Amino acid sequence: MTSPDSIKELHHPHDHSQCVTEALDAAEYLCAREGVRFTALRKRVLELVWQSHKPLGAYDVLDTLAREDGRRAAPPTVYRALDFLLEQGLVHRIASLNAFIGCSHPEHRHQGQFLICRNCRIAIELDHPSIHNAIAGSAKSIDFEVESETVEITGLCAQCKAAA
Repeated sequence: MTSPDSIKELHHPHDHSQCVTEALDAAEYLCAREGVRFTALRKRVLELVWQSHKPLGAYDVLDTLAREDGRRAAPPTVYRALDFLLEQGLVHRIASLNAFIGCSHPEHRHQGQFLICRNCRIAIELDHPSIHNAIAGSAKSIDFEVESETVEITGLCAQCKAAA
């Protein structure tokens, strides 16, 4: 579960390179445990997604690969890497932004719940079982089978709200 302190940390100076390193280490461990290949491209795409707390689109990844790495990856290649990362629970897709964000809890499978700032586009992942339970309970009451669940809540983060 995301704590108020970890949410505040996103808005204050912290060792962001440590966030990226921990995410990549966790991905390597989880992929090895599952017996799936964590190729250099998949790792690089995950690293790019984690370089900011803002969701990143596939074409943003392509542009960065070309600009920073000199790679001329084709869009399907990046989409396949992102699909792999989604399947492994290492990233979430934020549909309203058509973008991806690193999963802060890849060690256990869960549905995405996000607070998204409409101004600066920062996305903060929540992991509150009560939200999932409310959705599951409501769906069950009308005999609806939930296949996928992502909750996206748009508003203003503390910094943007203070600046307004």
